[in-house]
Amino acid sequence: MKWNWTQEGWPQFTYNAAALEQLERRFLLSSGEVIGAVRHVSDEERNLLRVELLSDEAVKTSEIEGEMLDRLSVQSSLRRQFGLDTDNRPIKPQESGIAEMMVDLYESWSAPLHNETLFRWHGMLMTGNRRLEMIGGYRTHDDAMQIVSGRLDNPTVHYEAPPSRQVPAEMAAYMVWFNRSAPNGEIPLPALTRAGLGHLYFESIHPFEDGNGRIGRALAEKSLAQNVGQPSLIALAYTIEQNRKAYYDQLERHQRTLDITDWLVYFAETVLEAQQTTLKRVAFYIGKAQFYDRFRGQFNERQEKVIARMFREGPAGFKGGLSAENYISITRTSRATATRDLHELVERGALTRAGERRHTRYALNLSGNK
Repeated sequence: MKWNWTQEGWPQFTYNAAALEQLERRFLLSSGEVIGAVRHVSDEERNLLRVELLSDEAVKTSEIEGEMLDRLSVQSSLRRQFGLDTDNRPIKPQESGIAEMMVDLYESWSAPLHNETLFRWHGMLMTGNRRLEMIGGYRTHDDAMQIVSGRLDNPTVHYEAPPSRQVPAEMAAYMVWFNRSAPNGEIPLPALTRAGLGHLYFESIHPFEDGNGRIGRALAEKSLAQNVGQPSLIALAYTIEQNRKAYYDQLERHQRTLDITDWLVYFAETVLEAQQTTLKRVAFYIGKAQFYDRFRGQFNERQEKVIARMFREGPAGFKGGLSAENYISITRTSRATATRDLHELVERGALTRAGERRHTRYALNLSGNK
C-alpha cells in the first residue's frame, strides 16, 4: 500500500481551489454571525458561554477517541483555569488535562506554532498516563505506527504513519508550512483550505504515541481562529462526533493520495455545519441567561433541580421531551407533587406542554411567550 507520505511529491498536496470558493465565502459570512451573536451577551454571560462551548468540545473530541469524560468535571476545571468561581467537584487527571489544553488553545490562538506548543498540549492531554514511553515529545519507538481495527490475530491496517526516525524532520516541515500559510504568513491560504489541509497533514504524520486526533483537531481550531482573527468557539469536535464514521472514512481514504479536493470539501462542509451548531448553542445559552432572569426566585427546590437538569441536556433537550416520569425520577417525589409542579411551570410560562395523558411531554420555553 502506498500511503500518502511514500508518494512522490509528499507533502505537496493537490486540490481544486475553485471547488472551495463558495464554501470559503459562506465561512466568512457565518463567522461574522457568530462574532456578532457573542457580542450581544454580557461579560458574565460570555464567561459562561465560553465554559459551556469549550467543555462541549473537550468532551466530544475525547469521545471521538472512545474516551468518556464527565462534562461537569471538565466545566469545573475550565472555570478554575479561567479564574472563575467553581465547586469542589473531584476532577480526574484526564479531565483537568483536556481542560487545560482547551484553555491554552483559546488563549494562545494567535501565536505561531512551535514544537513547544504541541509538546505542552501533549503533556496536558496525557496527565496521569503511565503507559506511554514518551509524554510531551514525539514518538521514538521502532515499531510501526499503525491505525488498526479487528482481531488481534488478523487486524485490518487502516493507515501506517512515517517511522519515528522521520518524525522530527516531518514536523519541522509542518511547522514551516503552518506558519507560512497563516493570514500574515508568506503564502496565506483561505481559512477552510488551510484548516482542512493542516488537519490531514498532521494526522498523516501522526507524530505522538497517543493524542494525535485531539491535538490535530485543536490545530484545526487554532488555524480557523487565526484566519478569523479571534479565539475559536466553533463546535468542530461536536459536529465530527455526530458522524465520526464518515470522518474516519474520509481520513483513511485521503491518507492514500495527495489529491485531497474531496477531503477539503468534506472538511469545509463539516466546519460550516459546526458554525451553525455554534450559532444555535449561542442562542440557547443567551436564552438560558434570560430564562433565569425572568424566573429568578419563582421555582421551588424540586423545580430548580429539574430545570437545571433540562438545561444540562443542551439545545436538543430530553429525547422525546421531559415526561412526568422523568420529573419523578429526578426529584424522587410523588406523582401528585410532580403533576402539581409541572402544572405550575407551564402556568408561569417556564415550560411548554405537548401531548395528552401518558404521552404528555414538556420543553423549556426560551421564547418568553406563554
